[in-house]
Amino acid sequence: MKIKDDSYMKWFRLIAFVVILATTVACLFPFLLIISASFTQNEAIIRDGYHLIPTVFSFEGYATVFRFPKQVLTAYGVTTFATVVGTTLGLFFMTMAGYVLQRRDFKYRNFFAFMIYFTTLFGGGLVPWYILITKYLKLTDKIEVLILPGLMTPFLIILMKNFIRSAVPDEVIESAKIDGANDFTIYSRIVLQLSMPGIATVGLFLALHYWNDWFTSSLFINDTTKYQLQYYLYNVINAMSFIAQMGSGTGVSLGSDMPTESTKMAMSIIVTGPILFLYPFVQRYFVKGLTIGAVKG
Repeated sequence: MKIKDDSYMKWFRLIAFVVILATTVACLFPFLLIISASFTQNEAIIRDGYHLIPTVFSFEGYATVFRFPKQVLTAYGVTTFATVVGTTLGLFFMTMAGYVLQRRDFKYRNFFAFMIYFTTLFGGGLVPWYILITKYLKLTDKIEVLILPGLMTPFLIILMKNFIRSAVPDEVIESAKIDGANDFTIYSRIVLQLSMPGIATVGLFLALHYWNDWFTSSLFINDTTKYQLQYYLYNVINAMSFIAQMGSGTGVSLGSDMPTESTKMAMSIIVTGPILFLYPFVQRYFVKGLTIGAVKG
Protein backbone atom coordinates (compact mmCIF):
# COMPACT_ATOMS: atom_id res chain seq x y z
CA MET A 1 0.00 0.00 0.00
CA LYS A 2 2.85 2.37 0.84
CA ILE A 3 4.56 1.69 -2.49
CA LYS A 4 1.31 2.44 -4.34
CA ASP A 5 0.86 5.66 -2.36
CA ASP A 6 4.43 6.76 -3.12
CA SER A 7 3.95 6.02 -6.82
CA TYR A 8 0.64 7.88 -6.81
CA MET A 9 2.22 10.94 -5.16
CA LYS A 10 5.08 10.97 -7.67
CA TRP A 11 2.65 11.00 -10.58
CA PHE A 12 0.52 13.63 -8.84
CA ARG A 13 3.54 15.90 -8.28
CA LEU A 14 4.67 15.41 -11.88
CA ILE A 15 1.25 16.30 -13.32
CA ALA A 16 0.90 19.25 -10.93
CA PHE A 17 4.36 20.50 -11.91
CA VAL A 18 3.54 20.27 -15.63
CA VAL A 19 0.21 22.08 -15.16
CA ILE A 20 1.81 24.86 -13.08
CA LEU A 21 4.67 25.20 -15.56
CA ALA A 22 2.27 25.44 -18.51
CA THR A 23 0.13 28.01 -16.66
CA THR A 24 3.21 30.07 -15.79
CA VAL A 25 4.40 30.08 -19.38
CA ALA A 26 0.93 31.05 -20.61
CA CYS A 27 0.86 33.97 -18.16
CA LEU A 28 4.42 35.14 -18.90
CA PHE A 29 4.26 34.79 -22.67
CA PRO A 30 2.17 37.95 -23.39
CA PHE A 31 4.28 40.03 -21.01
CA LEU A 32 7.55 38.83 -22.59
CA LEU A 33 6.06 39.60 -26.00
CA ILE A 34 5.29 43.16 -24.90
CA ILE A 35 8.82 43.62 -23.53
CA SER A 36 10.31 42.39 -26.78
CA ALA A 37 8.05 44.59 -28.90
CA SER A 38 8.94 47.66 -26.84
CA PHE A 39 12.58 47.20 -27.89
CA THR A 40 11.76 46.44 -31.53
CA GLN A 41 11.84 48.94 -34.37
CA ASN A 42 8.35 50.06 -35.37
CA GLU A 43 8.79 49.16 -39.05
CA ALA A 44 9.91 45.66 -38.06
CA ILE A 45 6.75 45.17 -35.97
CA ILE A 46 4.53 46.28 -38.83
CA ARG A 47 6.42 44.16 -41.36
CA ASP A 48 7.21 40.99 -39.37
CA GLY A 49 4.79 41.08 -36.45
CA TYR A 50 5.64 40.38 -32.82
CA HIS A 51 8.51 38.08 -31.76
CA LEU A 52 9.94 36.97 -28.44
CA ILE A 53 13.35 38.25 -29.56
CA PRO A 54 13.49 41.68 -31.25
CA THR A 55 14.21 41.31 -34.96
CA VAL A 56 15.53 44.89 -35.19
CA PHE A 57 16.57 46.27 -31.80
CA SER A 58 15.57 49.88 -31.14
CA PHE A 59 14.81 52.32 -28.30
CA GLU A 60 12.57 54.52 -30.44
CA GLY A 61 9.43 53.61 -28.49
CA TYR A 62 10.92 54.75 -25.18
CA ALA A 63 12.51 57.77 -26.86
CA THR A 64 9.08 58.84 -28.12
CA VAL A 65 7.47 58.47 -24.68
CA PHE A 66 10.26 60.45 -22.98
CA ARG A 67 10.54 63.05 -25.69
CA PHE A 68 8.93 65.40 -23.17
CA PRO A 69 10.35 64.01 -19.91
CA LYS A 70 8.95 66.78 -17.72
CA GLN A 71 5.35 65.88 -18.56
CA VAL A 72 5.98 62.16 -18.03
CA LEU A 73 7.69 62.71 -14.67
CA THR A 74 4.91 65.09 -13.59
CA ALA A 75 2.27 62.49 -14.47
CA TYR A 76 4.32 59.87 -12.60
CA GLY A 77 4.45 62.14 -9.56
CA VAL A 78 0.70 62.80 -9.60
CA THR A 79 -0.11 59.09 -9.94
CA THR A 80 2.38 58.09 -7.24
CA PHE A 81 1.05 60.74 -4.85
CA ALA A 82 -2.56 59.72 -5.44
CA THR A 83 -1.68 56.02 -5.04
CA VAL A 84 0.31 56.40 -1.82
CA VAL A 85 -2.02 58.89 -0.12
CA GLY A 86 -5.22 57.21 -1.33
CA THR A 87 -4.07 53.72 -0.32
CA THR A 88 -2.89 54.90 3.12
CA LEU A 89 -6.05 56.85 3.93
CA GLY A 90 -8.28 54.18 2.41
CA LEU A 91 -6.72 51.45 4.54
CA PHE A 92 -7.07 53.59 7.66
CA PHE A 93 -10.76 54.33 7.09
CA MET A 94 -11.74 50.87 5.84
CA THR A 95 -9.98 48.98 8.63
CA MET A 96 -11.70 51.22 11.18
CA ALA A 97 -15.06 50.69 9.45
CA GLY A 98 -14.49 46.94 9.27
CA TYR A 99 -13.51 46.78 12.94
CA VAL A 100 -16.61 48.71 14.06
CA LEU A 101 -19.00 46.75 11.85
CA GLN A 102 -17.81 43.39 13.18
CA ARG A 103 -18.21 44.42 16.82
CA ARG A 104 -21.18 42.54 18.24
CA ASP A 105 -21.69 45.19 20.94
CA PHE A 106 -22.23 47.94 18.33
CA LYS A 107 -26.00 48.51 18.38
CA TYR A 108 -26.42 49.81 14.82
CA ARG A 109 -23.89 47.61 13.04
CA ASN A 110 -26.55 45.75 11.02
CA PHE A 111 -28.13 49.00 9.84
CA PHE A 112 -24.83 50.52 8.67
CA ALA A 113 -23.71 47.23 7.15
CA PHE A 114 -26.95 47.09 5.15
CA MET A 115 -26.56 50.70 3.98
CA ILE A 116 -23.03 49.96 2.78
CA TYR A 117 -24.14 46.75 1.06
CA PHE A 118 -27.12 48.56 -0.50
CA THR A 119 -24.77 50.85 -2.46
CA THR A 120 -23.29 47.81 -4.20
CA LEU A 121 -26.74 46.99 -5.63
CA PHE A 122 -28.06 50.46 -6.46
CA GLY A 123 -26.21 53.64 -7.34
CA GLY A 124 -27.14 57.19 -8.19
CA GLY A 125 -25.47 57.03 -11.58
CA LEU A 126 -22.73 58.95 -13.31
CA VAL A 127 -24.56 62.26 -13.78
CA PRO A 128 -25.53 62.80 -10.10
CA TRP A 129 -22.01 61.79 -9.08
CA TYR A 130 -20.51 64.29 -11.54
CA ILE A 131 -22.82 67.06 -10.28
CA LEU A 132 -21.90 66.25 -6.68
CA ILE A 133 -18.17 66.43 -7.37
CA THR A 134 -18.20 69.55 -9.54
CA LYS A 135 -21.08 71.70 -8.25
CA TYR A 136 -21.34 70.94 -4.55
CA LEU A 137 -17.89 69.69 -3.54
CA LYS A 138 -16.16 71.96 -6.09
CA LEU A 139 -13.27 69.56 -6.65
CA THR A 140 -12.73 70.28 -10.35
CA ASP A 141 -9.02 70.57 -11.19
CA LYS A 142 -8.01 69.74 -7.61
CA ILE A 143 -5.69 66.92 -6.67
CA GLU A 144 -8.17 65.81 -4.00
CA VAL A 145 -10.60 64.62 -6.67
CA LEU A 146 -8.11 61.90 -7.65
CA ILE A 147 -8.10 60.55 -4.08
CA LEU A 148 -11.46 61.06 -2.37
CA PRO A 149 -13.83 59.07 -4.67
CA GLY A 150 -11.93 55.81 -4.13
CA LEU A 151 -11.33 56.03 -0.40
CA MET A 152 -14.34 53.99 0.76
CA THR A 153 -15.21 51.05 -1.48
CA PRO A 154 -18.20 49.03 -0.20
CA PHE A 155 -16.84 45.69 -1.39
CA LEU A 156 -13.49 46.27 0.34
CA ILE A 157 -15.20 47.39 3.55
CA ILE A 158 -17.23 44.17 3.62
CA LEU A 159 -14.10 42.17 2.83
CA MET A 160 -12.20 43.87 5.65
CA LYS A 161 -15.06 43.33 8.09
CA ASN A 162 -15.24 39.60 7.37
CA PHE A 163 -11.49 39.20 7.60
CA ILE A 164 -11.25 40.97 10.95
CA ARG A 165 -14.11 38.82 12.26
CA SER A 166 -12.26 35.63 11.29
CA ALA A 167 -8.77 36.78 12.33
CA VAL A 168 -9.48 38.48 15.65
CA PRO A 169 -11.30 36.30 18.22
CA ASP A 170 -13.78 38.00 20.53
CA GLU A 171 -11.89 36.56 23.50
CA VAL A 172 -8.79 38.57 22.60
CA ILE A 173 -10.77 41.81 22.52
CA GLU A 174 -12.47 40.99 25.82
CA SER A 175 -9.10 40.24 27.43
CA ALA A 176 -7.74 43.56 26.22
CA LYS A 177 -10.73 45.38 27.70
CA ILE A 178 -10.18 43.66 31.04
CA ASP A 179 -6.57 44.87 30.96
CA GLY A 180 -7.81 48.44 30.52
CA ALA A 181 -7.32 48.96 26.79
CA ASN A 182 -9.67 51.40 25.08
CA ASP A 183 -11.20 50.88 21.64
CA PHE A 184 -8.49 52.73 19.70
CA THR A 185 -5.75 50.84 21.56
CA ILE A 186 -7.44 47.54 20.69
CA TYR A 187 -7.75 48.67 17.07
CA SER A 188 -4.17 49.87 16.68
CA ARG A 189 -2.28 47.28 18.73
CA ILE A 190 -4.36 44.13 18.27
CA VAL A 191 -6.71 44.34 15.30
CA LEU A 192 -4.19 45.83 12.87
CA GLN A 193 -1.45 43.41 13.94
CA LEU A 194 -3.63 40.33 13.47
CA SER A 195 -5.20 41.56 10.24
CA MET A 196 -2.07 42.20 8.19
CA PRO A 197 -2.94 39.62 5.47
CA GLY A 198 -6.34 41.23 4.97
CA ILE A 199 -4.80 44.71 5.03
CA ALA A 200 -2.26 43.64 2.40
CA THR A 201 -5.05 42.29 0.18
CA VAL A 202 -7.22 45.39 0.48
CA GLY A 203 -4.15 47.62 0.10
CA LEU A 204 -3.19 45.89 -3.12
CA PHE A 205 -6.69 46.35 -4.52
CA LEU A 206 -6.62 50.03 -3.57
CA ALA A 207 -3.16 50.61 -5.01
CA LEU A 208 -4.10 48.95 -8.31
CA HIS A 209 -7.26 51.07 -8.48
CA TYR A 210 -5.42 54.35 -7.98
CA TRP A 211 -2.50 53.41 -10.22
CA ASN A 212 -4.67 52.30 -13.14
CA ASP A 213 -7.23 55.09 -12.82
CA TRP A 214 -7.61 57.39 -15.81
CA PHE A 215 -11.37 57.94 -15.84
CA THR A 216 -11.30 60.42 -12.95
CA SER A 217 -8.78 62.62 -14.73
CA SER A 218 -10.83 62.55 -17.91
CA LEU A 219 -13.91 63.83 -16.04
CA PHE A 220 -12.61 66.34 -13.53
CA ILE A 221 -9.08 67.43 -14.52
CA ASN A 222 -8.45 70.10 -17.14
CA ASP A 223 -4.98 71.14 -15.99
CA THR A 224 -2.44 69.02 -17.88
CA THR A 225 0.03 69.22 -14.98
CA LYS A 226 -2.45 67.23 -12.85
CA TYR A 227 -3.05 64.42 -15.33
CA GLN A 228 -2.54 60.91 -14.01
CA LEU A 229 -0.01 58.77 -15.84
CA GLN A 230 -2.60 56.53 -17.44
CA TYR A 231 -4.60 59.45 -18.81
CA TYR A 232 -1.49 61.28 -20.02
CA LEU A 233 -0.29 58.24 -21.98
CA TYR A 234 -3.84 57.68 -23.23
CA ASN A 235 -3.81 61.18 -24.71
CA VAL A 236 -0.39 60.58 -26.28
CA ILE A 237 -1.64 57.41 -28.01
CA ASN A 238 -4.79 59.18 -29.21
CA ALA A 239 -2.75 62.08 -30.59
CA MET A 240 -0.43 59.72 -32.47
CA SER A 241 -3.35 57.73 -33.89
CA PHE A 242 -5.11 60.93 -34.95
CA ILE A 243 -2.03 62.21 -36.78
CA ALA A 244 -1.57 58.87 -38.53
CA GLN A 245 -5.24 58.77 -39.60
CA MET A 246 -5.14 62.36 -40.82
CA GLY A 247 -2.09 61.54 -42.88
CA SER A 248 -3.64 58.45 -44.45
CA GLY A 249 -6.88 60.30 -45.16
CA THR A 250 -5.26 63.25 -46.90
CA GLY A 251 -2.53 61.32 -48.66
CA VAL A 252 0.14 63.26 -46.76
CA SER A 253 2.68 61.20 -44.81
CA LEU A 254 2.19 62.87 -41.41
CA GLY A 255 2.81 59.89 -39.18
CA SER A 256 5.29 57.79 -41.16
CA ASP A 257 8.09 58.56 -38.74
CA MET A 258 6.01 57.99 -35.63
CA PRO A 259 6.66 54.60 -34.00
CA THR A 260 3.06 53.97 -33.00
CA GLU A 261 3.27 50.23 -32.27
CA SER A 262 6.57 50.23 -30.38
CA THR A 263 5.44 53.29 -28.43
CA LYS A 264 2.29 51.48 -27.28
CA MET A 265 4.37 48.58 -26.01
CA ALA A 266 6.84 50.92 -24.29
CA MET A 267 3.95 52.68 -22.58
CA SER A 268 2.63 49.34 -21.32
CA ILE A 269 6.00 48.56 -19.73
CA ILE A 270 6.31 52.04 -18.23
CA VAL A 271 2.84 51.82 -16.70
CA THR A 272 2.94 48.23 -15.40
CA GLY A 273 6.60 48.14 -14.36
CA PRO A 274 6.45 50.06 -11.06
CA ILE A 275 3.29 48.36 -9.76
CA LEU A 276 4.92 44.94 -10.28
CA PHE A 277 7.44 45.77 -7.55
CA LEU A 278 4.55 45.94 -5.07
CA TYR A 279 3.75 42.23 -5.34
CA PRO A 280 6.91 40.85 -3.64
CA PHE A 281 6.22 42.98 -0.56
CA VAL A 282 2.65 41.70 -0.09
CA GLN A 283 3.17 38.11 -1.25
CA ARG A 284 4.21 36.85 2.19
CA TYR A 285 0.99 38.23 3.68
CA PHE A 286 -1.06 36.35 1.09
CA VAL A 287 0.71 33.11 2.06
CA LYS A 288 0.10 33.89 5.72
CA GLY A 289 -3.56 34.58 5.00
CA LEU A 290 -3.98 31.10 3.52
CA THR A 291 -2.83 29.48 6.77
CA ILE A 292 -4.90 31.60 9.18
CA GLY A 293 -7.32 29.36 11.01
CA ALA A 294 -5.52 26.18 9.95
CA VAL A 295 -4.13 25.68 13.47
CA LYS A 296 -6.38 26.20 16.44
CA GLY A 297 -4.77 26.55 19.82
